[in-house]
Amino acid sequence: MPDPQPDSTVARRYWSRNVRIVAVLLSVWALVSFGGGIVFAPWLNRFTLPFTGYPLGFWIAQQGSIVTFVLLVFAYVALMNRVERDAGMDG
Repeated sequence: MPDPQPDSTVARRYWSRNVRIVAVLLSVWALVSFGGGIVFAPWLNRFTLPFTGYPLGFWIAQQGSIVTFVLLVFAYVALMNRVERDAGMDG
């Protein structure tokens, strides 16, 4: 029968990987939303979204950061499933 208390080394490694994944994914989201929607918007607005005519910086500020966030949620789920499987926590 498996030990109900996880090994402290396994638990530390699990939380370390979890925090690292969250930090990377939040950094990507911040770069896209803040960088693409505000900082680089004037440069990105020189380009238009194909078939729509919307400036790219405007689109990133209005829709792109939301789409990125949803994709990052799916990436988090996939990555954490792998981390939990590696830690023996997949049930």
